[in-house]
Amino acid sequence: MTKRNTSRRVALQGVSAAAAALVFPARVLAQSPPPEAITPALIKAARQEGKVHLYTAMEIAVAEQYARAFEAKFPGIQVRIERSGAERIFSRIAQEYGSRIYNVDLINTTDGAHALAWKRAGWLAPYVPEDAARHYAPGHIDPDGTFMTLRILFSAITYNTKLVKAEDAPKGFLDLLDGRWSGKLVKAHPGYSGLILTATHAIARELGWAYFEKLAKQKVMQVQSGVDPPKKVALGERAVSVDGADYIALQHKDRGEPIEVVYPREGAPLINSPNAVFRAAPNPNAAKLYQNWMCSAEGQQALVDLSGQYVPHAFAKPKPGRRPLADIKTMREDPAAVVEGADEIKAKYAAIFKV
Repeated sequence: MTKRNTSRRVALQGVSAAAAALVFPARVLAQSPPPEAITPALIKAARQEGKVHLYTAMEIAVAEQYARAFEAKFPGIQVRIERSGAERIFSRIAQEYGSRIYNVDLINTTDGAHALAWKRAGWLAPYVPEDAARHYAPGHIDPDGTFMTLRILFSAITYNTKLVKAEDAPKGFLDLLDGRWSGKLVKAHPGYSGLILTATHAIARELGWAYFEKLAKQKVMQVQSGVDPPKKVALGERAVSVDGADYIALQHKDRGEPIEVVYPREGAPLINSPNAVFRAAPNPNAAKLYQNWMCSAEGQQALVDLSGQYVPHAFAKPKPGRRPLADIKTMREDPAAVVEGADEIKAKYAAIFKV
């Protein structure tokens, strides 16, 4: 087993060990706390802290533009972004907490299993923005209020429109096993990307690991982050991607680049990307303010306008031209199963693709 595949087990051990060392113990919460609004007192306290540390798996250009919108709304508070693949972020936080380094204030991950692990360790601060409590679609707020969905994305197939005709493009995952795609595919790695780990689990559950065994014979280019496959396709380095974040591909398309998105007919793996405030946050008020704004109608709309992503807020209007969320057939996510089975998923993947 490679070092990459042991990262989740080591990180989970780090979560357990670090949780035991914290002044607050892991605990099971009884109920969600009362929703909280953005108040002058919260804004004042956040400005006194002056900064907020966000760890995120969001594509860096989008994360930075989103941060600038928040800073313009609340002058005097600087957003400091640490961006990496969700699996790397998970390991980093475990290592930091294991060394009693409490740097992260707010997290946005593309792996719901992370939020469950941190919640079980007692690391997350229960905090529910009032606007989210009133206007979020059902199922997007943790019952104990420790995390909630910021954005909704899919792992999708993409193809280069200069290299592949629309009538010849794959319509689903099984189509990628056709010999004509040998040496023309690109795929991200579940050991780096939480989005891809979630998607890999869903595909293996629905199509079986035999699907990946057949796919591995197609000479697939392996990349790291879930944002990378669409980039490779847009550049023409590969004709088709097996997976990758749909919003990244759509941004390339919006810029006039030769790429098209396919939501697989078998179902597109769904990823609800959660946000959470850490209980040991060095800047807790700034973290709560940023979380609250992100979950507001204004913050959710800003994210849609910047990136075209889907969001759970009822008042946010989708970006024109995007496929309606209700029209996308999905493969459901299962964060609880990923928490327990991540190491096995990574090990099987590494063995099959020899990476």
